[in-house]
Amino acid sequence: MDNINIKKLAKELNISTSTISRAFNGNTDINKDTKERILAYAKQHNFLPNHYASSLRDKKTKTLAVIVPEIANDFFSQAINGIEEVARKKGFYILLYRTDDVFEKEVSFVNYLNNGKADGIIMSVSGEANDHNYLRQLEKKHVPVVFFDRVYEDIEAAKVTTNDYDSSFAATEHLIKTGCKKVAYLVVNKSISIGKVRMQGYLDALAKHKVAFDDNLIIDCSNDEKVNYKILKKALLEIKPDGIFSSVERLAFATYYVCNDIGISIPNDLKVISFSSLRVAPLLSPPLSTITQPAYEMGVKAATLLFEALENNSSAPKKEHVLKSKLFIRKSSIGE
Repeated sequence: MDNINIKKLAKELNISTSTISRAFNGNTDINKDTKERILAYAKQHNFLPNHYASSLRDKKTKTLAVIVPEIANDFFSQAINGIEEVARKKGFYILLYRTDDVFEKEVSFVNYLNNGKADGIIMSVSGEANDHNYLRQLEKKHVPVVFFDRVYEDIEAAKVTTNDYDSSFAATEHLIKTGCKKVAYLVVNKSISIGKVRMQGYLDALAKHKVAFDDNLIIDCSNDEKVNYKILKKALLEIKPDGIFSSVERLAFATYYVCNDIGISIPNDLKVISFSSLRVAPLLSPPLSTITQPAYEMGVKAATLLFEALENNSSAPKKEHVLKSKLFIRKSSIGE
């Protein structure tokens, strides 16, 4: 069949054009067998619907933008899967933008998206800055935004986070109760909201157990693996902590590498616990103790809030939704 379109497809299958459209948009209010017949016939004739033409007609892009600091991270991968699952069921596509924790990239992406390139934005922020006016412009253009995990406190928007303070307090307290006297806190960016909250949990756990605070044990790392290796090697050899609480999983991995190279035994010489959603954490040697966030559920919740705003032609409800992380104690922090 030459120059096939939705009307011709509907005629050939003796089905209405609206049913054809619902099949391609992923709607659930269509008979499964009918949907499969439509998609199979379309595939046989190499037909794809003109998504952008239909979008122009209703002045919607049917697209969500997702802005994250990194992609090669199990937490963000799972969160993106949750977002995509909700978007697909609604007949939407997602555009993915990676900031690499560079604030200027975040500003550039948001400004680009503010010109009608997406119907809404879900984002985990890159860093702190005094001027967030570029985000406030979104409201003027009626582009709803939902934050997840890493947020800007001064921007009124829906936020999906986890109980980071409680989790950090519990992780630090666990290390103290196993006998650690010098617990180091590893962080990449102390200035962002999540870094502040997790560090406060660490500090309050020290205070509760009357463990003296040592500023040298707050170890500020970077996004560069080689730089982190040098920072951690220097800290482990000179400061000699007996416990490590890592606020991000890549710093826990870096700790494993350094310990292996310089002969420090985990957990005999150094106990380690980290925020991590990595599924292979139990398979590491030794298995890594983790605070595991419900990443997929966070993505689903963030997307659900955004669609509520889109369907009501409003900004997302300006409320913070806090989900609970789970503490998994393994051999890296307790030994044999």
